[in-house]
Amino acid sequence: MTALAHVPTPSGQAAAPPPPRRGRRRLLPYLLLLPGAAWLFIFFALPLLQLAAASLYDPSGSLSTGYALTWAFGNYPEALQAYWPQFARSFGYAGIALVLALLMGYPLAYAIAQKAGRWKNLLLICVVAPMFTSFLVRTLAWKTILSDNGWLVGLLRDVHLLAPDGRLLATPVAVILGLTYNFLPFLVLPLYASLERLDYRLLEAASDLYASPVRAFRKVTLPLSMPGLIAGTLLFFIPATGDYINAELLGTPNEYMIGNVIDSAFLVRLDYPQGAALSFLLMAAILAVVFVYLRRAGTEEVL
Repeated sequence: MTALAHVPTPSGQAAAPPPPRRGRRRLLPYLLLLPGAAWLFIFFALPLLQLAAASLYDPSGSLSTGYALTWAFGNYPEALQAYWPQFARSFGYAGIALVLALLMGYPLAYAIAQKAGRWKNLLLICVVAPMFTSFLVRTLAWKTILSDNGWLVGLLRDVHLLAPDGRLLATPVAVILGLTYNFLPFLVLPLYASLERLDYRLLEAASDLYASPVRAFRKVTLPLSMPGLIAGTLLFFIPATGDYINAELLGTPNEYMIGNVIDSAFLVRLDYPQGAALSFLLMAAILAVVFVYLRRAGTEEVL
């Protein structure tokens, strides 16, 4: 049988080797996925399982005496009852910051994609340039800008938008502004990617059909940019909800978000069961909001 595979053909050339087995070709995609799947399992799935187990530890344990896995599901309602204001504040701040980012980010992305011309690359660099520096450094810069002796507060006092003793730092306004600034590029870049592919002739056709600019935006531009809008809002809202740096540096304990509580539970109070329970409650709440949003956005896109 082996010799037959090398019998010369009538033209004098050796016969081609048999094609690879179909079963091996079917396994090839899974083999290519194996390194990535192993990475996710080791560095994501296993820590997540450990965090789930920690959320069910006996709350009476400690690092010195050790923790026992007693399946204490009561950690969840106790954590939620104790810190529901921080949960509400996190989603409220992130929601307001998202609205502000959309009001600024959508026109910016549209202008870069459709109107910037040869300045497009420069404007894109300006959008992502803040990401070249540390998140902490950027937030500390906002602390300087919003300080009581800063130029911005002085200007607002001069035009009587702030009282003579009014301030921006250590207020909810400062935290929301910090969230908006720090996560704005995550919203602008997916929007730009969608709007950059927009065929401008469709807007001209809408104008020829006597559609007003507002109606053309609502019927043409907005639906075609919906994939980028959905991706951008998710990339903005999810990290903004779990953020704690902005509230830590720009606010006071009265503005603390649930991320600050989780940070304190793990690193200050060393209450691992409560910190893990709060982490899972936050993940569940974000997943619920994302699921409802995607269902809603998908329905509107179809309509």
